[in-house]
Amino acid sequence: MRKNSRLMLAAGFIGLVLTTSSFAQENAKPAEPSGKDLAFNNKKGNCLACHLMPGVPGAISNTTIGPPLVGMKARFPDKAKLRAQVWDATKANPQTSMPPFGKHQILTEQEIDKIVDFIYGI
Repeated sequence: MRKNSRLMLAAGFIGLVLTTSSFAQENAKPAEPSGKDLAFNNKKGNCLACHLMPGVPGAISNTTIGPPLVGMKARFPDKAKLRAQVWDATKANPQTSMPPFGKHQILTEQEIDKIVDFIYGI
């Protein structure tokens, strides 16, 4: 009888641990995507579809649609102008093929900030 009680207690403890672990996994918040994650995501920034990013690990692109994303601090000394370009490139160039990510709400304001921070460091 004592052996069965121990087995039942052990089984109950294991069940409690598994239930708690499962609950924690189901209710855990997903990690926030980084600027690089968003820039590389083909459903978000998708920068690699048009821009070459030499020297960026994970960036594999042979496109020449848009200018290469290099030396961004030198090209955009005012970071706000780079952000404005990502938000709506048609203001600077009405003929651009770059989507107006902010104007058309393709990206949120926070996502644009993350992408701009990422590419500004390239």
